[in-house]
Amino acid sequence: MSDSADTRPDSADRAFRTEPVSFTRRGGRLNPRQQKAWDLLAKRIVLEVPQDGPSTSVHPAHRFDVATEFGRTAPLVVEIGSGRGEVIVHAASQSPGTDFLGLEVYVPGVAQTLIGVRHGELTNLRMAVVNAAEALTTMIPEASVDELWVHFPDPWHKKKHHKRRLVTPEFAALAARVLRPGGVWRMATDWAEYATQMAEVVAGSPDFAGGRSDRWDGRPLTRFEAKGIDAGREIHDLTAVRLG
Repeated sequence: MSDSADTRPDSADRAFRTEPVSFTRRGGRLNPRQQKAWDLLAKRIVLEVPQDGPSTSVHPAHRFDVATEFGRTAPLVVEIGSGRGEVIVHAASQSPGTDFLGLEVYVPGVAQTLIGVRHGELTNLRMAVVNAAEALTTMIPEASVDELWVHFPDPWHKKKHHKRRLVTPEFAALAARVLRPGGVWRMATDWAEYATQMAEVVAGSPDFAGGRSDRWDGRPLTRFEAKGIDAGREIHDLTAVRLG
């Protein structure tokens, strides 16, 4: 699966992909274990999201019905860029009374997450292969999320690419849209300069209070984070609370 250029004329109903996306789609085949997990669980765990152009787009009319999808009313946690699912699978297994939604564009990563779902026999986790910014704009209902996680988003090192970073004032407004008052936005990065930008975004938002914080105990050490530590990079955590 890969994004393809959307060559259709713009219309007043199509508000997406007017800004650079914060990710690059990566290809990759599923290994036998991932394929087996996908065949067994994707129909139940991976949401079918109507598109409006590229393969990770979200049709503006589509809404995620949380209670119907999970069959109950419970706290909802959304993780953006769930990768191989190490954090979200761990959290779902530790908190069966909470529902979890992972947004990830790398299909082998989603398939790896399904392996964890199968191993843990989890029923409180769903995945969606979508552009997170679009999902937060329309798909996820307003004030429906208790926690929003953004762990190690692509730092886009080069200055000319900083406009592609996920955590911006515009994204903070989207985070504020989906988080309930008192809801928590958790972030982590292993790039000091990006951590500074994240802190500035939180400080400049009228919707949040918070900033740099200690490591959150609920976030297990992932392979990606371990690589950053081995490379000598410091891990920076930030926490922001949605104001009423």
